[in-house]
Amino acid sequence: MSRSTLRVGLVAAAVLATAASLTACGSSSEGESSSSSGAGTSVDAALAAKVPDAIKSDGKIVIGVDATYAPNEFLDTDGQTVIGFNIDLFDAVAAKLGLQTEWVPAPFANIIPSVQSGKYEIGVSSFTVNEERMQIVNMVSYFSAGTQWATQKGNPNSVDPDAACGLKVAVQKATVQVDDVEARSKACTDAGKSAITIDQYQGQDQATASVVSGKDVAMLADSPIIAYAVKQTNDQLELLGDIYDSAPYGYAIQKEQTDFAQAVADAVKALIADGTYKSVLDEWGVSQGAITDPTVNPTLG
Repeated sequence: MSRSTLRVGLVAAAVLATAASLTACGSSSEGESSSSSGAGTSVDAALAAKVPDAIKSDGKIVIGVDATYAPNEFLDTDGQTVIGFNIDLFDAVAAKLGLQTEWVPAPFANIIPSVQSGKYEIGVSSFTVNEERMQIVNMVSYFSAGTQWATQKGNPNSVDPDAACGLKVAVQKATVQVDDVEARSKACTDAGKSAITIDQYQGQDQATASVVSGKDVAMLADSPIIAYAVKQTNDQLELLGDIYDSAPYGYAIQKEQTDFAQAVADAVKALIADGTYKSVLDEWGVSQGAITDPTVNPTLG
């Protein structure tokens, strides 16, 4: 995937007080969903005309989302409503296209396959754009994030991301950070050192809880997520090292829906032009990831 002052009054205890409460955030079934709209966003008739008939027929777009990735996408204190900067931004994108949104929580690794099958009409879940994903779906860039590490406050285990051989490290399943830490582990064993023990969790909330509890000595995730986790743990965690490997996030859309993908990109451009994009990112404290040119299947550097 591979999340700051919030407009919602979330307290740290609701997000990260105990491992049990964290796991509850990630345990929602795929049957749970929430609906919302981008209030105040005007419809662009030309872009709305590019929405496939199968989507516009009921006036809503069904979205797969892994609601464990605060502040990008996560469950509100009611345990059902999906909130976050990705939710507010795509609600506005959908409104520009004349659509309501229906957010359906799902395991991260299941979302893109479910977009391919048609179960979800789009995937919005902090997907890092990479060549592998662009081979199977259209990816519409809308934000930029890198990877960062975190560890317990004071770094009691003297963790160095560039020298993590033999340590236990937490990461969310199916994210780009899994590949990152696996490559680091291979470098360790190639050098005759102990492998990194990689604990993969279904939700980022569970990975964060494992570091808070000391089960794992460090974790890595997208930079806004790590920064938010540190802030919400009441100084139980601290950032470790610099942000690296910055790359765009992308909306995942069926491969054959190229016109729709371009309409989504153009809707993001319209929100950038009218200031809505900046307002949403500022509200969630993630404006450092703003981009200026949303693109369908962008060329990666």
